[in-house]
This record gives sequence, C-alpha cells and structure tokens, in this order.
Amino acid sequence: MTLVIVPVRYPLSEHSRNTLAEALDIAREHDADLTVLHVNLYQNDGRVSRRELRRAVEGEFGALERARYVVRQGFLVEETILDEVVGEGADFVVIGRKQASRWRRMVRSLVDDPDVESFLRGELDAKVVTVG
Repeated sequence: MTLVIVPVRYPLSEHSRNTLAEALDIAREHDADLTVLHVNLYQNDGRVSRRELRRAVEGEFGALERARYVVRQGFLVEETILDEVVGEGADFVVIGRKQASRWRRMVRSLVDDPDVESFLRGELDAKVVTVG
C-alpha cells in the first residue's frame, strides 16, 4: 500500500493547511494511506495529543477514512520527520516550503550540497513534494 506522510504544525497554520491539502490530493491520486504527523519538541512546553491533531484536521477537511494521526516527541523537527518517513517506509513526504528551508540548513551542516530534495531522494525511497 502506498503511504503519504505530511508533517503539520498545531494549531494548523495556513501553510500547514495548504501542505495538507496537497498531501490529500496526492493520497487520492495514488490511492494511498495518509499519515498526518506533528512533532512535539522536548524543549517546548506545548504538548499536542493525537485527538487534538485529528480534531483540527477533520475540522478543516472533514473525516478522512484512510488517515492516521501521529504525534512524536523530538529535539529536532526535521530529524523526527525523517525518522518517521524511514520507519514507516513512506512513498511520499509532503513538506511546506518553510520546512524545506529548515531541512536545507540541516542538510548543509551534513553535506556540501544544500539541495534538500536531492539529498532526501538519495537517502530515502520516498518522493519529496514541496508545497509553496
């Protein structure tokens, strides 16, 4: 089964809603399951539950039959997202342009090539879709 992972902020920002809308389109187009992912940072006091995340997404897009809601704890959002993508064997990861910029900075610290999409394609089996 095809899997699309889409990381989002909570509460949903306009960028998160746009990214989620694109992920939904990709999931429908590829008859895929969807994982909506939020990362609670250890260093922040805010904790979002799966129930809160689901309510926010369904409040915007209605009930999603083949969606799974995941909240992970992490120190770095980008690293936690990569762990989820690899761990679940995702086929697509849909990220917003802002997220891509943060990944680009992280990738620059690891390699000389700041092209995050190329780096992720080389490291992951998933197709990376950036939403502007």
